[in-house]
Amino acid sequence: MSKVMIIGAGGVGAVVTHKCAQLPEVFPDIILASRNEAKCKAIAAQLDRPIATAQVDADNVEELTALLQREQPQLVINVALPYQDLTIMDACLAAGVHYLDTANYEPRDTAKFEYKWQWAYQDRFEQAGLTAILGSGFDPGATNLFTAYLAKHYFDEIHELDIIDVNGGDHG
Repeated sequence: MSKVMIIGAGGVGAVVTHKCAQLPEVFPDIILASRNEAKCKAIAAQLDRPIATAQVDADNVEELTALLQREQPQLVINVALPYQDLTIMDACLAAGVHYLDTANYEPRDTAKFEYKWQWAYQDRFEQAGLTAILGSGFDPGATNLFTAYLAKHYFDEIHELDIIDVNGGDHG
């Protein structure tokens, strides 16, 4: 892969950027973009190798598309806010860029665990010869699925759920 653009410079964005930077043979060129480029530059300063940064409004399809067309990444890794998924997907389609996210789209004012909005893009990505990988995160991604399944099939109510992450090593 020649170039990846990571959109989102929050906690997940910082981790994704660090992990991608650890694999220069897979991700030789990284661009970290967010509405706050200063956050991108702060993350970039912590890395052992240089990456590019950019400012972009993930709510603005035209601005996203222009950035994608200018930088020409092969892949966008979207770790921005869940309500921005569809605008980023629209920009990827317009610019001909593959798409990956770690969460599912949620309207700005309503948290719902549904993929119907993003699944509606399946034919458009397929017709464009592009791949869109949705919800590739584990926590809360897979843990939400497990919990929803249990709530639907095994329990009348769930009052509390504890999730324990057990990680061996630094995964680097």
